[in-house]
Amino acid sequence: MTFVFLVVILALIWAAVTGSFTLLNLLLGGAVSALAVMFIRDRVDQPYFLRRMGRIISLGALFFYELALSAWRVAVLVCRPNMHGQLRPAIFAFPLTVQSDQEITLLSNLLTLTPGTLGLDVSEDKKYLYVHALEYRDEEEMIANIRDGFEARIREVFEQ
Repeated sequence: MTFVFLVVILALIWAAVTGSFTLLNLLLGGAVSALAVMFIRDRVDQPYFLRRMGRIISLGALFFYELALSAWRVAVLVCRPNMHGQLRPAIFAFPLTVQSDQEITLLSNLLTLTPGTLGLDVSEDKKYLYVHALEYRDEEEMIANIRDGFEARIREVFEQ
């Protein structure tokens, strides 16, 4: 069931990317999708696949929400008459609970893609991620927002 569902979804994505929803193009997309899914079938046929896809979609939705919210905050901050008086840039150490390189990289990239924050570096022992914030008010609040937002969803996506 999961195999067929994934092939259909990938065929529809193929048609959307190519911009043609003709029967021949959908069949070609289905063939390419079936071939691709055959290569990853051991990862796809596991029972937690659909639950994991839901978690990935949840992480994506959180990212787009944070992206819109941060873009609005930065736009309001930049449009103020006394912008320099309102800016409070700072670099802080975010304590990591994610462990793998993939999780840390994803967290850093999500923070970097969100306006107003930038993932700078990871400590040698992988316990801290150094983050630059454009508007730094309360360190505990910023850490809690990242920990309860992106980091929690990333842990959910990568748990087995």
